[in-house]
Amino acid sequence: MIDNYSTENRNLPLIPIRGIGIFPDTVIHFDIGREKSINALEEAMLEDSDIFLTVQKEADIDSPKEDDFYEVGVICKIKQMIKMPGDNIRVLVEGIRRAKIVSIIQEEPYFEVVLDEYIYNFELPLDDRMEAMVRLTMDNFEEYSSVYPKISPDAAITLKEINNPDKLADVVSSYIYLKTEQKQSLLEIFDPYKRLEKINSILAKEIKVLQIESEISEVVKKQVSEFQRDYYLKEQLRAIQKELGEDESAEFEVDEYLKKIEEAHMPKEVKEKAEKEVSKLLKISSSSPDAGVIRTYVDWLIDLPWDKKTKDNTDLKKARAILSEDHYGLEEVKERILEYLAVKLINKNMKGPILCFVGPPGVGKTSIAKSIARAMNRKYVRISLGGVRDEAEIRGHRRTYIGAIPGRIISSIAKAKVNNPVFLLDEIDKLSSDFKGDPASALLEALDPEQHGTFTDHYIEAPFSLENVMFITTANSTSTIPEPLLDRMEVIEISGYTDIEKRNIALKYLVKKQVSEHGLKEKQVKISENAINEIIERYTRESGVRNLERNIGKLVRKSAVQIAEKKKKTVAINNLNLKNYLGIPKYDYDLAYEEDQVGVVTGLAWTQSGGETLFIEVNTMKGDGKLQLTGQLGDVMKESAMAALSYIKANAEKFNIDYTMFKETDIHVHVPEGAIPKDGPSAGITMATAIISALTKKPVRKDVAMTGEITITGRVLPIGGLKDKLLAAKRAGIKKIVLCSKNKADVSKIDNKILRSMEIVYADRIEDVVKEALR
Repeated sequence: MIDNYSTENRNLPLIPIRGIGIFPDTVIHFDIGREKSINALEEAMLEDSDIFLTVQKEADIDSPKEDDFYEVGVICKIKQMIKMPGDNIRVLVEGIRRAKIVSIIQEEPYFEVVLDEYIYNFELPLDDRMEAMVRLTMDNFEEYSSVYPKISPDAAITLKEINNPDKLADVVSSYIYLKTEQKQSLLEIFDPYKRLEKINSILAKEIKVLQIESEISEVVKKQVSEFQRDYYLKEQLRAIQKELGEDESAEFEVDEYLKKIEEAHMPKEVKEKAEKEVSKLLKISSSSPDAGVIRTYVDWLIDLPWDKKTKDNTDLKKARAILSEDHYGLEEVKERILEYLAVKLINKNMKGPILCFVGPPGVGKTSIAKSIARAMNRKYVRISLGGVRDEAEIRGHRRTYIGAIPGRIISSIAKAKVNNPVFLLDEIDKLSSDFKGDPASALLEALDPEQHGTFTDHYIEAPFSLENVMFITTANSTSTIPEPLLDRMEVIEISGYTDIEKRNIALKYLVKKQVSEHGLKEKQVKISENAINEIIERYTRESGVRNLERNIGKLVRKSAVQIAEKKKKTVAINNLNLKNYLGIPKYDYDLAYEEDQVGVVTGLAWTQSGGETLFIEVNTMKGDGKLQLTGQLGDVMKESAMAALSYIKANAEKFNIDYTMFKETDIHVHVPEGAIPKDGPSAGITMATAIISALTKKPVRKDVAMTGEITITGRVLPIGGLKDKLLAAKRAGIKKIVLCSKNKADVSKIDNKILRSMEIVYADRIEDVVKEALR
């Protein structure tokens, strides 16, 4: 028993209320809609109209249990109830006195509880301490009502008529602004003196806050016009929060950024720059556009992997196995990667190499880069440079531009989250340039071993080391790569595949890949080795294996149709039934001429798609010595033809040519397939031989092909792309190849499988070439 209190036990229905509080001697209304609450209300109306209200701890709980509402509540008298739309009921109640739950009798169909009802034994006169507390409460409330506009002026008069301090405390509590938890804490204080003491503490704090709010309001009103209402409200809220010590959002944001900057382990100068940028957030509005720019910039600095890297694979056998598992051949590439890993084991600070894979399409330049990343246990990043003409794509935009972002190098490394990925720059020979800058020049810093340790992106404006990155670039030709950029890369030529290599690639990789991609099983489609050979020789003419893979895919799709329509379990394809699937062959086995021809020479050319055979045709007719060139020839080939003719004129006697023929004969040099542009520095000896054959009427051997440039003094010059040219000759059935003797070193590097069926003849002068080619 609390002093001055007596208790009585009483059984009443209970309604948990949400989001509001109630005190004795006060009147409130609320809506109910839950079935249990409605049942409790109906039960109370049948009895004496009394009901027990207690506050629910969590307002979002729809079916509260015993632990979900407070024990202390208020016994209320139901004054009125009105049915509202949607089966809700609005109830008006008057609080009578406090009560505490002793036990719960039932939970269904409504809560019924046993209560201790607290009755305060109040008798006049008040003692001095209580009298002083009552007066202090009245004074504080009057001051509070003067600064809080929501309280009616009559409220203070009403309170003066209350002599009971218990009732006074409850009525005052109902007037002042309190949170639900604060109301409950006051309800649970049974001693009127202690309750009034708590109320006075709350009033004193609220008065101070309201005074500050009033002062802030006056200051803000002077600074803001009536047309800036939204701005005024925001500033007022901010000022209030600052006075209350609650404006910690900006400081909190800055603290979070500083913590992330510390965890990012940036270099000292970058860290200082980031901290300087973050400090600006304290001086500007959080909604300012500048704040967004600063946040984005600092986020990029934090996201960059300044010290994060993956651990390289140190097991060379495992690396070799992975490279061999994914690709057939490409031995030079594989050996170079294994060399790097071996040196890395010895020298931990070894810089990443910068490799350039050059070769025709379809030979595996891009896919081998992905395998290299897997073999080295590194992340793989790829960007395509084909058609890139804006320098900002490489080095980013400066932050002064709206929408500025870092370049693709920094962006890709940030996305990889490590600073030592295998970074593939695809199609580096397809870069362009215009008024927006030269991307190739922008790559010089990134691909220079002496400079890329301090690569600076225009957006980041801080050096980021690319020393740990393994850069791999791909190109079809080095002729379009600027010399300064090419000089920074280690070029590895990946030539076209031989027929044997294509067959192995198809049987080991392509057939399995296509069968799997089309959702079939290996046992459902059987493609014989003879069928693969037939596709290679008669359905494709390429350096790579893309068309080979497409034809295999076509076979698999047609097999799928047969399996689906005819319910076949297995489809077997061989060289005998291949035509039924792929149609008539596109190519013959032998593309060389069937017989020796006068004035027709087989040349060998290199294109971005690999090696090709090139037929040079020369015809003579009566005229006045004109030289006519047709067949979409470029400047280089035109000059080669003129150089060849000049040498032949100057040395007509060596070839038993009557010089008067040059005055009476027109010479027409033609390269078939005239719609296709042709240019290159390797058709000089071919043109010279064709012209000599046409003038002397001596036929050219059909099984001889040649490649090399000529000077006006008759010397034969070396050429490049030799492996691709020899592969083209092999596909065309050529038996003898005439080359410059300076190409011997290149021939020594070529696989014997290619050279096995061909005879290589070396020549230093055009006379040597003519001796081998003409009958």
